[in-house]
Amino acid sequence: MENTKCSGCTGKDPKMEEILNQYKQTKDNLIQILNEVQEYYGYISEKSMAAISEYLSIPRAEIYGVVTFYSRFTLKPKGKYHIAICLGTACFVKGSEQILDRAKERLKIDVGETTKDGMFSLEATRCIGACGLAPVFTVNGEVYGKATVKMMDEIIDKIMENPE
Repeated sequence: MENTKCSGCTGKDPKMEEILNQYKQTKDNLIQILNEVQEYYGYISEKSMAAISEYLSIPRAEIYGVVTFYSRFTLKPKGKYHIAICLGTACFVKGSEQILDRAKERLKIDVGETTKDGMFSLEATRCIGACGLAPVFTVNGEVYGKATVKMMDEIIDKIMENPE
């Protein structure tokens, strides 16, 4: 990768400049840049999109379109503990909707939201590829199979008792 320069295009965010400067200033690098920004910041902010837009010379609306098209990207910060509940066919048939309802009730948030304290965020996903373990949910990528409402309660309790 060519080491191009982003000087001042990030509003004095050195990490953003570091990310951008790893890539040539071509539209072909948009997804890679978005992946790195998402990985580092946990979401794609308006400020990040503005910096990327300036750096790659592409409209912010185009970047927004990419971010909202791919489910990997999010415009809102996720919680320290990101819970994703699979609603794919195998999981749904085996009761994942009840697990999701319980998580929403316990955390007092809806799908796509983060608790006010920033501890938890909640997502409903489609198949995560663990149908043999249905129903399934993940917490920060760790898979919990053969899940139950009771298991969801226990995991939330454990995190609340020891938030690390």
